[in-house]
Amino acid sequence: MAKLKSSLRNMFLSLFSICLVAGMILAMVNEYTKGPIETSKKLQLENAIREVTPEFDNSPAEEAYWAKINETDSLKVYPVKKDGKNVGAAIESNSMRGFSGEIRIIVGLDEKCRLLNYVVLQHAETPGLGDKMKFWFKEDKNNRNIIGKELKKGDLKVSKDGGSVDAITAATISSRAFLEAINRAYTAYSGGVSDAGSGATAPNDGTTEATQKK
Repeated sequence: MAKLKSSLRNMFLSLFSICLVAGMILAMVNEYTKGPIETSKKLQLENAIREVTPEFDNSPAEEAYWAKINETDSLKVYPVKKDGKNVGAAIESNSMRGFSGEIRIIVGLDEKCRLLNYVVLQHAETPGLGDKMKFWFKEDKNNRNIIGKELKKGDLKVSKDGGSVDAITAATISSRAFLEAINRAYTAYSGGVSDAGSGATAPNDGTTEATQKK
């Protein structure tokens, strides 16, 4: 086979062919993995719903609906039922005010708006500090535990903001964002209006990791 002459045209054709083949391979891989990825996400969601809600016999994902917090903001609510009776819901909530960006959680509430449990779905908080939210607010120590709180009595706030919840040590910003996500979940489920904010990104005030606890 004759060797291709080195020229701009031949180099372009070679690069184009390589990119075309690579693109086709990536498309095939994406198509092949799309199904398993979607199945995995669905299973993860179902497990999270079961972890934060009472026992149920309906299909929350199929009965899910969007609940407005205000005119521009809404959250997805997964109602749970037992023998046809509402026993609570799981609510996907978030806050954009985390120290390192968005925090996403799923919150379980019973029919009386008591907080049953929560699972952190996504965050980028500092390891050893903000990421303690995964268990900090479930610990029976001092004023950390928020499980069982009746959210209709008022928004949850850290003690530095006049509330009754102990913030994660040296991670007050992360704690505020986490509690905002909890309050937003209640607002969506109850249909009311909370002072927890809309989840909009907080302005950059120059806060550093060393001053997060302030």
